[in-house]
Amino acid sequence: MKNKYRILKIVVTVIILGLLLSFSLRRFSREQITDNKISVKMNEKTPVYFVDEKDIREIVKKENPSGKVGDLNIPSLEKKINSLPAVDSANVYLNLNGKLNLDIKQRVPVFRLNKDGKDFYVDEKGVEFPISRTYSHPCMLVTGNVKPDEYEKLAELVEKIDKDDFSKKYFIGISKSKDSYSLLTSEGNYRVEIGDLDNIDFKVKGFKTFVEKYLVYQDPQKYSMVSVKYQNQIVTTLNPYFKENDSILKAGKMELAKVPSPTAAKKTEAKPKIAEVKKTSSTSVKPKESTKPKGQTKETKKAEKKPPVKAQSKPKAKVKIE
Repeated sequence: MKNKYRILKIVVTVIILGLLLSFSLRRFSREQITDNKISVKMNEKTPVYFVDEKDIREIVKKENPSGKVGDLNIPSLEKKINSLPAVDSANVYLNLNGKLNLDIKQRVPVFRLNKDGKDFYVDEKGVEFPISRTYSHPCMLVTGNVKPDEYEKLAELVEKIDKDDFSKKYFIGISKSKDSYSLLTSEGNYRVEIGDLDNIDFKVKGFKTFVEKYLVYQDPQKYSMVSVKYQNQIVTTLNPYFKENDSILKAGKMELAKVPSPTAAKKTEAKPKIAEVKKTSSTSVKPKESTKPKGQTKETKKAEKKPPVKAQSKPKAKVKIE
C-alpha cells in the first residue's frame, strides 16, 4: 500500500507541474524575450573568454527572430550553442516567469599545440578546438608530431607541472622529436629529455635531485641536454658553444684519438696470427731435423726383415742341389 501511495503521489506531482508549465507557457507565449529576461552564466572554474555573453545573446536572437517566448525552440537553441568549438556543454531552459536561462561551460585549454604548422588548443579531455582571434589563453606550448591518443597523457603531464612549484619554475614548454619528449627549461639553453610519457613523477624527481645536488653549483649554460629517460641514471650532454667546455671537449677528443681505429685494430690482430704461424712452422721443422732415432728404427726394421729373406733363399738352394 505504501508503494502504491508513493507512485500515486509522484504521478499527481508530475501532472500538476505539467499543468503549471503549460499554463505559464500559454501565459508568456506572446511575451517578448527582452535582454533583461535572458540570463547567461559561465560555469567553468578557470575563467576563459572564448565565448562572450554578447555572442550568446546574438545566437538567441538569430534562433528566435520574432523574440516571442512561444516561438522559441529550446532544443534547437541548445544544440546550436553546443556546436560551438569552445563550448564544452550548454543547458537552456525557461523559468515559470518566462525568463530564459543559459548555463554554459567553456573548454579550458591545458596546452597549445603547434603541429604541422597549425596552432590549436587541447583541453583536459584531449579535445582539440581552434584558437581565438580575440582571446589568447596562457598555457603550456607543445611542439612536434603529437598523436591524438597521447593528448590525455600529455594533459596530465602539464597539469602535474602546473601544480608543482619546482616544475612550474623550470619547465616552460614541451617538444617532441620522433618518439621522444623533452621539457624546455627557463634557465640556460638545455632541455630535459624524458623519452615517453610513462613514470613522469619518477623522472621529474630525478631531475629535481640532479638540480639540487649538482646543477645549482654549475653554470646553466654548461649543458645542452640532460636526459632522465633511462632508469636510475642521468646522462648529460655538454654545450659545445660554452667556452669553459673547450678544455673538457679537447680532452675528450684526445682520449678518442688514443683509441685505435677499426682498421688499425684489424692489423694488430693480424700480426700475432702471423707470428703464431711462424712459431708453429719452426717447431714442426725442429723434430724433422732431429730424426736420428727415427732413422735408427728404420735401419733396425730393415735388418730384421733381411734375415727371413736369406733363410728363404737357402732352402731353395738345397732343393736345387737335390
